[in-house]
Amino acid sequence: MPDIVIMFFALGLIAGLVKSDLKVPVPIYETLSILLMLTIGLKGGMALHGVPLLPLLPELGSIILAGAVLPLVLYPVLRKLVKLESADAASIAAHYGSVSAGTFAVVLAVVSASGLAMSPQTTLYLVLLELPAIVMMLWLYRYLNGSKASGLAILHEALTSRGVLLLTGGLVIGALYGQSGLADISAVLVGGFKTLLALFLLEMGLCTAKVFQPLPWRQWRLMIFAIVTPMVLASFGLLLAALLSLPAGSALVLATLMASASYIAAPAAIRAAIPQADIGLALLASLGITFPFNILVGIPLYQSWLA
Repeated sequence: MPDIVIMFFALGLIAGLVKSDLKVPVPIYETLSILLMLTIGLKGGMALHGVPLLPLLPELGSIILAGAVLPLVLYPVLRKLVKLESADAASIAAHYGSVSAGTFAVVLAVVSASGLAMSPQTTLYLVLLELPAIVMMLWLYRYLNGSKASGLAILHEALTSRGVLLLTGGLVIGALYGQSGLADISAVLVGGFKTLLALFLLEMGLCTAKVFQPLPWRQWRLMIFAIVTPMVLASFGLLLAALLSLPAGSALVLATLMASASYIAAPAAIRAAIPQADIGLALLASLGITFPFNILVGIPLYQSWLA
């Protein structure tokens, strides 16, 4: 049986496809996403409390480098094979070089339920992979097309996005205060993590169903890309995890993150920096195909590769 939170995604997807009147009100969804990002940050920060970071720099630096290189590899594939215009290729490369916080939350729940060993710094992977791809791809697009957006403006857009601020802030607070210092609030936030995730995934299922109405068959190349790319990137993630000698839980998290695509931070940054890009195409691939593929098929598949 899949993890219980995945069934909530399936429920939302089915409800959307049959055109039910089920909906999660926007204020509730916004609250859920804020609490989810903050809780992930706090969980990671508490795990890092008292852990020296200097010995971890080679591992963390390798992951940052991977996040910067990924979109540079994907861009020519999207241009030549998927046959997208420069703006859309840069946009989708940034989405796939970046990562999905929702997928991250699900794989954390799977790792916990499976009892896989995970190092304390694993939560940092999300933040480390979120930014480099977006910044690198926007800078590349600016270089190739002479965009007027400054490098500092792009960096500011990426660094001040809601998800990055909440994750980073939660990490810092959790690392400073530790489990004992956060005891008064951790019972509600950390203890209720799976409940928050289940409700969040219910809305994600509804959103995914909307992307497929109607199904854009003319984008068949992009849809194939959105299914094949996660498996290729997950393979590279597992290879990197092996080179870094990561424990099984951390390896699964890294592989899943590399296989995921952003649908929160990247759209906001791309919309501001590359107005010519069709964000709908990026969401079709990242939210409509890659997200459900990873949730329903990908994570169990990558876990089987570990075995």
